[in-house]
Amino acid sequence: MTSTAVNDGKSMKASDLFVAALEAEGVEYIFAVPGEENLDFLESLRTSSIELVLTRHEQGAGFMAATYGRLTGKAGVCMATLGPGATNFATPAAYAHLGGMPLIMITGQKPIKKSKQGQFQIIDVVGLFDPICKMSKQIVHGNTIPSLVREAFRVAEEERPGAVLLELPEDIAEEETNAPILEPHDRHYAVADDRVLEEASQLICAAKMPLVLVGAGANRKQASIALSKFIEQTQIPFFNTQMGKGVIDERSGLFLGTAALSDGDYVHCAVERADLIINVGHDVVEKPPFFMEEGGKQVIHINYKSAQVDQVYFPQIEVVGDIARSITRLGERLGGKVAVEDEYYRMVRGEIEAHTSELSDDPRFPIIPQRFVADTRKVMGDHDIIALDNGVYKIWYARNYKAYEPNTVLLDNALATMGAGLPSAMMAAKLYPERRVMAICGDGGFMMNSQELETAVRQGMNLVVTILNDNSYGMIRWKQADAGFDDWGLEFNNPDFVQYANSYGATGHRVERTEDLVPTFEAAFKAGGVHLVEVPVDYSENKRVLLDELKEKVCLI
Repeated sequence: MTSTAVNDGKSMKASDLFVAALEAEGVEYIFAVPGEENLDFLESLRTSSIELVLTRHEQGAGFMAATYGRLTGKAGVCMATLGPGATNFATPAAYAHLGGMPLIMITGQKPIKKSKQGQFQIIDVVGLFDPICKMSKQIVHGNTIPSLVREAFRVAEEERPGAVLLELPEDIAEEETNAPILEPHDRHYAVADDRVLEEASQLICAAKMPLVLVGAGANRKQASIALSKFIEQTQIPFFNTQMGKGVIDERSGLFLGTAALSDGDYVHCAVERADLIINVGHDVVEKPPFFMEEGGKQVIHINYKSAQVDQVYFPQIEVVGDIARSITRLGERLGGKVAVEDEYYRMVRGEIEAHTSELSDDPRFPIIPQRFVADTRKVMGDHDIIALDNGVYKIWYARNYKAYEPNTVLLDNALATMGAGLPSAMMAAKLYPERRVMAICGDGGFMMNSQELETAVRQGMNLVVTILNDNSYGMIRWKQADAGFDDWGLEFNNPDFVQYANSYGATGHRVERTEDLVPTFEAAFKAGGVHLVEVPVDYSENKRVLLDELKEKVCLI
């Protein structure tokens, strides 16, 4: 498209122009905790087509906007004031930056042409965010708004996606401008060179035990379709990273498992035996599921961008370009099924299936992780979405919970921050009201943004929020035990979660028998609205399964 002057050369307020530019980008929502420095922008937003979603903390706004980007591929937008409001965006910015989620943050600022209050609340927000954003800019004139907004969305959404910050000072927001809107246009990514595709196909044909690794960068609709066809055609076994779950249906007989741990798990037996890893959409931001060594296995890197090389990752061949088209063209060159000596892979798959299904019907109470994950899978359909906060339960879900479609398991294995699970689930519930959506949080992570329950209720969301309660920071206790330290310093007390939920207008439930978990979930989803389900959890299985059992594991290499 060509640029059009939506204001037909008429003078308009800069904040009105900013909002019009956002409308031209197709922005549906702005998640915000406004301040006085945002009032011109807020007034412009009032008469626009964009829905303002008022949150109770800037982190909630940022996490919701980042998740919008993750689910749609279009940049989510959030807004805060200067100083303390802006600094509360730091964690969502890092979350989007490391997780590859397109995010636009708009922050206010005092007037820059004439000081009214000295340095009150003023910090260098643009400089602060520069290291954790793809772009961080202050708007210094209304006429630059259309080009800066267009550039912000291009940068945020372009592979690899990430965060962008735009700071709008008070006096700039209220000035007059007649600058034209710059309309967005479709982007098309380059296609990998024929020569490198031929090299990759020859390497695959020469391999005896190739494996496909699916990472977060492949979690795009077209890439998922192309990869599924590639696996079906070539019959090469595959595994995924945590953020690559669901790109290919994990019910496939060629699925080995998820790399939930850095190394030492059963799936790593297959990785160690492989002579070639076809690494699709993964980079070293997400904790690496395998380590390369000089003279060891070969790796084909398939991604939108070239590899970030470090001590654990230095691929021999890089297929750079649109993932879907690269995979499709690579499949065409291979022509059909690839010869794989897969008897060992079948053995590993059997071991993984046996261990991940173990104790899935165990009746103990408090509930153990294996049973909790299995019961969650029973109540969630193919299209339904779980959003996990960060805690040791995330490992159990990565290992034991099979995902059937892309972006139906929302977890963060990049920044791995606590506090994002509830806002992330809220965004999914708002976008997909016809699906079941469940937030799964530890008691520690939930309390970091628990106030957003009020936002969910006010927004009329249908959402189940599950709290796994062990009255401690369970992940760190597990690490503490693994390191041989005494169990000390990580326990706390919690509120009455049922009354806490009810006080916000949600409906609280407390599971008191393991057999009541599935019926409680089903009743909550059937009733609609926001429900909180407190589930006491017994993490003693962490040591037996994730520590002792794996240390005794033997790979039949």
